[in-house]
Amino acid sequence: MQVITTHINADFDAMASMIAAKKLYPDAQMVFPGSQEGNLREFFVKSTSFIYDFTRIKNINLDDVDFLILVDTRQRSRIGRFEEIVDRPDLRIHIYDHHPDAPDDIKGEKEIVRLVGSTSTILTGLIKERGIKLSPEEATILALGIYEDTGSLTFSSTTEEDFLACAYLRSCGCDLNLVSDLINRELSPEQVYLLDELLRSSKTYNIKGIEITIAEVSSDKYISDFAVLVHKLKDMKNLDVLFALALMEDRIYLIARSRIPEVNVAEIASYFGGGGHANAASATIKGLTLIQAEEKLLKVLQNHISPIQLARQLMSAPVISVSPGTSIEETANLMIHYNINAVPVIDEDEIKGIITRQVIEKAAYHKLQKLPVSDFMTTDFHPVRPDATLMEIQEGLVDRHQRLLPVMEDGKIIGVITRRDLLDYLVQDGDQLPDPVYDQETIKSQKGSVKNIQNIMKEQLPRDIIDLFKELGEVAENLKYKAYLVGGFVRDLLLRKPNLDIDIVIEGDGIKFAKAFSKKHPETKIRCHQKFNTAVIVFPEGFKIDVATARLEYYEYPAALPTVKVSSLKLDLYRRDFTINTLAIGINPDNFGQLIDFFGGQKDLKEKVIRVLHNLSFVEDPTRILRAIRFEQRFGFKIGKQTESLIRAAVKSHFMEKVEGRRLFLELKNILEEENALAALRRMNEFNLFPELFPALKYDPAKEELLEGIEEVLNWYRLSYFEH
Repeated sequence: MQVITTHINADFDAMASMIAAKKLYPDAQMVFPGSQEGNLREFFVKSTSFIYDFTRIKNINLDDVDFLILVDTRQRSRIGRFEEIVDRPDLRIHIYDHHPDAPDDIKGEKEIVRLVGSTSTILTGLIKERGIKLSPEEATILALGIYEDTGSLTFSSTTEEDFLACAYLRSCGCDLNLVSDLINRELSPEQVYLLDELLRSSKTYNIKGIEITIAEVSSDKYISDFAVLVHKLKDMKNLDVLFALALMEDRIYLIARSRIPEVNVAEIASYFGGGGHANAASATIKGLTLIQAEEKLLKVLQNHISPIQLARQLMSAPVISVSPGTSIEETANLMIHYNINAVPVIDEDEIKGIITRQVIEKAAYHKLQKLPVSDFMTTDFHPVRPDATLMEIQEGLVDRHQRLLPVMEDGKIIGVITRRDLLDYLVQDGDQLPDPVYDQETIKSQKGSVKNIQNIMKEQLPRDIIDLFKELGEVAENLKYKAYLVGGFVRDLLLRKPNLDIDIVIEGDGIKFAKAFSKKHPETKIRCHQKFNTAVIVFPEGFKIDVATARLEYYEYPAALPTVKVSSLKLDLYRRDFTINTLAIGINPDNFGQLIDFFGGQKDLKEKVIRVLHNLSFVEDPTRILRAIRFEQRFGFKIGKQTESLIRAAVKSHFMEKVEGRRLFLELKNILEEENALAALRRMNEFNLFPELFPALKYDPAKEELLEGIEEVLNWYRLSYFEH
């Protein structure tokens, strides 16, 4: 005899999985091993259109069973009387389950186990693969199983496979209205009373730094859907971990929910003969009172919960530090001596900034060893408290791209955490990783934030320009290159400002790309610059597109012109002046309109901040100081605190004196051509730039008044002659 069965206290996923398995094993009988959840019993009573041939276990002779198909479980402690036969050598066992491994798992000759949102998802996929037809009623029941176990596709355990399964079931005619009615039912008066008792009885314990809530209720009779009530309680009180115990009739029902990786509720439930997932589990307890069950639960929690790793436990102390006046050379020697990559800069017990080996080495390369670290330290940093969690530590070191995390207590630094400290812990105890360390969004962020902005392009650009971009992308595709729009054009597109000064970066050969496009359009001309591997495509009407090969630059000495090497898009963007100018848009057919952001340019545009990419930016190219002021005034932005500090340090070190006169003239000309030129000149004066640029010029109130008069005359001139 072939038998399909599931776990006791069966839910919709268990029932749906049995019905799906019947499609794969048509000769098998469907047998519940014990009780079902209340909503499932109600479903059988009220939904007369769904009538399936289930056999009661009391009508089964276990000796006749030679083939057992287990769905939605593989724990021997959860299959009722069928546990008596699972060790028989002549019994064939097939298993379909989505739960994690448990100590009392049964082994089968065939096991299909995947950590998806529901077992119904797995079986739906198999039915689709084999071309087995589903009726609308069967599709509806399978959808019920998926929706119940995934919280209508909202639980963190939901996977792409669950969504695809639901899409297929919808194509088979599943009734989503019925699914919604059965999943989202009003509570009965008895359930409302039970929920109120759960709220009143809930107590919170702090176990190894983790807040765990335990609630308990009792009822003379069985009240259905206890798991639904527990889920509502968790959401109402926004609890990270909840264990609920309900004494009903002659047994205790344990329902557990967890939102954090430190508490695996399936592991805890296994000590009561139950199971489930790391974030949702249950058990049925016999032979204990509520008080005894709670005492046992607390003991299990004390013994089996891993403590949250706090900053105090991970940090290194005492802190190796330098003072603001310590030279680059001395700091480099300190880092070599202690084999460290970053140190805090501390002045009279107050942390002023952080200096990294990368900045130290670059400053030394530019022969700036005698300058103090205060000129190049990072002043925009994120500290943590001694009780900060692993998640907060990860946010500081990974999400904020910070190399060293100061641990602060009462305004003083008591330790530091480095990326190495975090990695060492994660390698030693990978099971304790918070989900975001491994999730796909974090992985994507390392490749650059990506979103598609074709709608913005259609809204802001003429149709012929978009068509031109598509054609340029096709030329790149034919050459097996990648082409990207970059620079001010992308920045202004996002700011909704007109700008057709177009720059394209090619991951490949920029000159070859330009020639290939020009060959298709003989009416265009190209000008090539072999030294920098760049080209300009000139159209008959005078419209131009600048094409560059993706490259990196390095500077032989402060204020020098850059030396160029072929590189990738990311390194090409890293050489640019400010984060708001590091955005790129893909134009190949497979990524047309994708906005690529490696360095937080979108965030800085939104927050209206001018920010450099590294601490020696103004050393390598001091003219960026003038550009920062120009962009700040043009867009109404604000130079970031860290960037402003670096500007003042560069001015103090007289790097502007080393810039070629022609380059300075062009930057000043650009400033004076801005609409808000006077505001830019005032800002230059605030940074004490005039003594560096024009030692004989004194910017005083009299000259300010003169410039205001000139600006007023120019405004009248524009009004009189250009606005008619």
